[in-house]
Amino acid sequence: MTQYTDKKIVAIGGGHGLGRVLSALKDFGGNATGIVTTTDNGGSTGRIRDCQGGIAWGDTRNCINQLITEPSISSMMFEYRFKGAGELDGHNLGNLMLTGLDNLSVRPLDAINLIRDMLKVSVNIIPMSEHPSDLSALSVDGRWVTGETSIDEMEENLCRLDLVPGVPATKEGVSAIEQADCIIIGPGSFLTSIMPPLLLPDIGYAIANNNKARFVFIDNLAPESGPAGKMTLAQKLQWVERACQARKIDTVIGEGDYSSLDENWNCKNVELASPNRGWRHDRSKLQDAIESLL
Repeated sequence: MTQYTDKKIVAIGGGHGLGRVLSALKDFGGNATGIVTTTDNGGSTGRIRDCQGGIAWGDTRNCINQLITEPSISSMMFEYRFKGAGELDGHNLGNLMLTGLDNLSVRPLDAINLIRDMLKVSVNIIPMSEHPSDLSALSVDGRWVTGETSIDEMEENLCRLDLVPGVPATKEGVSAIEQADCIIIGPGSFLTSIMPPLLLPDIGYAIANNNKARFVFIDNLAPESGPAGKMTLAQKLQWVERACQARKIDTVIGEGDYSSLDENWNCKNVELASPNRGWRHDRSKLQDAIESLL
């Protein structure tokens, strides 16, 4: 299809959601770019950041894993997770490989590209920033909480998110947004996967200033827990648009009842669920839905 060579797509987010979208875009090859959240502080990633510093690698590794099309010894290494007693228990070797390259003073984006070449992944993967930062949230009662895992456990409603410290966006990510024909937000954990990249001013401005691109929000298939679970979809869309300098979302796609949103957003009810896991987006259905928008 000519759109695979003529159209450029950028997807923004983190974790399993972004990896799912990028795997649906693999036919676009180098014309598809994922801009990945780097603020995670849980699991293997959090333990590495506690003792080594640096950006969070877990979401990037997850995206690369979902794009591997040729199983090999290299891919088995990258996906391997240690088990047993001791310090290595629970650590993912891919996280350690990326951290090792970072410690060798290899630029984070160059480290990712080296791993992509090794694993024959053609889709571009770009960290939202190459500088470490943490997500911080302000509750409606004035309490600040820092760290994704702590934010997910909050019981209060939130009124603001920030990055601490403020960091610059990766310039290649900003450039990809500026050239994109389609910019996709979601699916994924709204507060801790989708919002962090949008808190970088350069990313928000780049989205706002690209008037030719279709701006798309992909809704989750299952409800979230924590503070995000208390937000309506309309509130989430408003948060995204506010972070992007009031840039209007062109299309919302998902499987929900969007009748209450129709006055303010163009919503499309599309079958997206995997046949054996209703909470997971099916790659082929996602691909068809996205390509239909182009």
